[in-house]
Amino acid sequence: MEKDNGFLGTEPVGKLLFRLAIPTIAAQLINMLYNIVDRIYIGHMGADSDLALTGVGVCMPVILFVSAFAALIGSGGAPRASIFMGKGDPETAEKTMGSCFSLQVVVSLVTTAVLLAFHRPLLLTFGASENTIGYAASYMQIYALGTAFVQVTLGMNAYITAQGFAKMGMLTVLIGAVCNIILDPIFIFLLHMGVRGAALATILSQGVSCVWVIRFLSSDKSILRLKKSTLPIRLELVGPCVALGIAPFIMQASESVISVCFNSSLLRYGGDLAVGSMTILTSVMQFAMMPLQGLAQGAQPIASYNFGARNASRVKAIFRLLLISSVVYSVTLWGAIMLFPRAFAGIFTSVPALLDFASRALRVYCGAVVLFGVQIACQMTFMSLGNAKASVTVAVVRKFVLLIPLIYIMPHLMADKTMAVYTAEPVADVLAVTFTAILFSFQFKKALRQLES
Repeated sequence: MEKDNGFLGTEPVGKLLFRLAIPTIAAQLINMLYNIVDRIYIGHMGADSDLALTGVGVCMPVILFVSAFAALIGSGGAPRASIFMGKGDPETAEKTMGSCFSLQVVVSLVTTAVLLAFHRPLLLTFGASENTIGYAASYMQIYALGTAFVQVTLGMNAYITAQGFAKMGMLTVLIGAVCNIILDPIFIFLLHMGVRGAALATILSQGVSCVWVIRFLSSDKSILRLKKSTLPIRLELVGPCVALGIAPFIMQASESVISVCFNSSLLRYGGDLAVGSMTILTSVMQFAMMPLQGLAQGAQPIASYNFGARNASRVKAIFRLLLISSVVYSVTLWGAIMLFPRAFAGIFTSVPALLDFASRALRVYCGAVVLFGVQIACQMTFMSLGNAKASVTVAVVRKFVLLIPLIYIMPHLMADKTMAVYTAEPVADVLAVTFTAILFSFQFKKALRQLES
């Protein structure tokens, strides 16, 4: 394994992006298998599988909150560590990682306590009905016990990728996903544990991944090492990391708020069928968008390292390549969803009524996916350059300024009120991508001028 990450500043950017993006794309897809596989098995359990699927779907906002706290620290700290390495300051990079690890552990313990105490009222708030709360609560009671595993794995794996060890980062999630795929049918069907079995399989698998991450970062194979001397929380280091992590935190945590808005509106206009369809729609979107997220994460260490090394031409080159690749993927994805919505929805359910409704809604909900390549490329580059203000602005505008109001406005503008709720997503996406592109054009040129001067 290559311990010197100077290759991030010397190898051709096309070769580098391919080298780092393939494992990170694989890692993103594999990571989604934790919850996707649960839903696939649950959706085919037989009697009441549609209610069980809806109940587990209602848990997703809570799970996203758990992941958001990992992003707050991991996604904010990893680019900062890459920038320090680009500046030739590995000691500060190592202290940054150690401080963030300790903060991640503290946050995960607090999160666990909150979920164990308040999971039922949270689930009712997030759209569980009398028919689905039993399934949702059963799943969440078990899942909450593994919160620390989930947050430490997601948060600290970002530091493995940030050092250029993309394959090792992929192995982190591959090990957990394989365990989950094996344990799911055993717990759900063989031991007749149902949704509780799905949750137990997930947290045990995340536990295995957590051990893997900590062992690697503590070993001499890692450039940045977790050591006792680096573990004290240094506010001067974690402060900027948290500031930079606010954007991905908002992006993920807001999904919980948005799920509440979507589920409450859909329950009002379309009942449990519409809420269950939303579970399928978000599952398809999350799984389909993972390659795009992985591509952007593969570009992040390259952009951050060269920004720290003040190499403007390589920063510009990696963004251009990321943008082109992202747009090509998003256009291809959009075409596939528009042509074969039933094939995508059929992965998660075999119930005819739910399948028919979800297939129709999927085309509406994913109407602006074609533009997502621009949004992701610009957003990740903001993060890579340490531009916390622009990252937060973009996240807030898309989620809170546009999408949430539109969820309640659109039903007053369309005859089909249920489909109007789904339409809020593509309308918000079009407006958000326009805003992001304009802001990025100014901020990116400013950052490059600073480097060149």
